[in-house]
Amino acid sequence: MHFITSSFLASFVFVSGLVSAGAPEVAVDVGHGLVDGGARSARGRQEFEFNREFAGILVDALRQRDLAVREVNFDGLIGSLAERPRQAAGSTFFVSIHHDSIASNWLQTWDWDGVEESYTDVKRGFGIFVSERNPDLATSLRCASTIGAVLRRRGFVPSTWHSRKHLAADAANGVWYYDNLVVLHRTNLPALLFEAGVIKHREEELELRDPERQATMADALATGLAACLSVGPPKLAVRGRLRK
Repeated sequence: MHFITSSFLASFVFVSGLVSAGAPEVAVDVGHGLVDGGARSARGRQEFEFNREFAGILVDALRQRDLAVREVNFDGLIGSLAERPRQAAGSTFFVSIHHDSIASNWLQTWDWDGVEESYTDVKRGFGIFVSERNPDLATSLRCASTIGAVLRRRGFVPSTWHSRKHLAADAANGVWYYDNLVVLHRTNLPALLFEAGVIKHREEELELRDPERQATMADALATGLAACLSVGPPKLAVRGRLRK
């Protein structure tokens, strides 16, 4: 588990414009696509639409912090999971943007605009995933924990639901191991997958579509990545993987 000190957080929360020529390049991948739209929200919207919308806001936030950006799958046409990290080759860091759902046995149904849709009231919050099979796990973990810490400082709450299936990398900051995610281990780059929230949760779905909240969350991700990629590794206490 990684712990980030408050003094380190204070040193980067307001970082902006510190990276100039030769800036690190972040590859931002839009999860799912036009054919595989991903999960369906409580109000019938495809996950891909949430992913692409938020990824666009994140791209702007990263560029505002003088990070270079490579856009991956913004047109939704990539069909292969392995093709996503291939298109990111040569970048500094890979981030795949997603929104979360829940297993069908936790779903209920309701009428939304004349259509029966499914929803949940039991799971909400963000999640960050890394793979132990990634070739640069140390950087992946460092950036994931940094992002999670900034998100928490901005008022976002990580989901605890992932403890049911995943081992904690840094549970306090919402970071979990998901070793078999193709986009995280079929790459030479440090990488993480970000779940912005649960679109099956009726209240959180609306929050995830709020422009002000989207901008705040995107800025938190950009702040964490800019710090992680530009000021060097924080002083971390490495405790290893937690096993139940």
